[in-house]
Amino acid sequence: MTFDTKFDRYGFSAIPDRPVYDFPGGKRLAVYFALNIEAFEFGRNPGNDFTSMPSPPFHRGYAYRDYGNRVGIWRIQRLFAEFDIPLGIIVNASVYDACPDVLVPFRERGDEIIGHGRTNSERQVDMSAEEEAAMMAEVVGRITAEEGRPPRGWLGPFISQSPQTPELLKKNGFEYMLDWFYDDQPTWFRTGEGPILAVPYPSMELNDLPAYVNRKASDGDFTTMLIDCFDEQLEESSLYPQVFAASLHTFLTGQPHRIRQLRRVLAHIAARRDSVWITTPGEIARHVAALPPGTVVGP
Repeated sequence: MTFDTKFDRYGFSAIPDRPVYDFPGGKRLAVYFALNIEAFEFGRNPGNDFTSMPSPPFHRGYAYRDYGNRVGIWRIQRLFAEFDIPLGIIVNASVYDACPDVLVPFRERGDEIIGHGRTNSERQVDMSAEEEAAMMAEVVGRITAEEGRPPRGWLGPFISQSPQTPELLKKNGFEYMLDWFYDDQPTWFRTGEGPILAVPYPSMELNDLPAYVNRKASDGDFTTMLIDCFDEQLEESSLYPQVFAASLHTFLTGQPHRIRQLRRVLAHIAARRDSVWITTPGEIARHVAALPPGTVVGP
């Protein structure tokens, strides 16, 4: 696979120079939490397991992640229900086969379902153009059949994209993607099929997996990061609108000691509910897409 080194998907724009707009209720900080619900194929590398370099059949990593769907997810579900905070559910289509029961309480609550590939054991960048197109169509079809409506948002497994992914997203009816984290505001992203919204997603920072696994942050460190980021962005939102986003994984944050930490974070944010818009990435995309042309930067 070859890549074009000329990049023209979006241009430079300094955030202080942009038009200022409000979110619903005159608020300037939109807040959402994304929960990754994933399924893996046994024998294919699911990723790090905190101990040593994994090797086939990767049973430790597989079992560790299976814990998330068997146990951890239910702790997370109860906590978000307790604080009445919606979720963006980032889901592999294979979850409908592996453990469909885990999606029931989120569906009943009206949480947003976001496409996340077929399985977290494969990456789009490793696929041929034909394989990726077939995979995406399969995912859209499965989610539509199970949920009664197609997904509006997409995050690739491993946050992976091929050179054709943005065009495929448009062809399959997606309104926004979470794969590109280069801003604190949604922006328009150029594709050969017309623009698509890039909604901020914490792929590098407020994402529990790279924080705990790659950067070796402690549980308390991550809690401090979440609260400090929220507080700073809330203060800065007097200048211009922003999105606070946090990403959680069932097998990491679903551990009992981390649920204690997450409760502190949700209590802190819920106490400021009147000052922020607590929502989902799909609702953020819907709101900014309806703003007057030229309000949201992009090609």
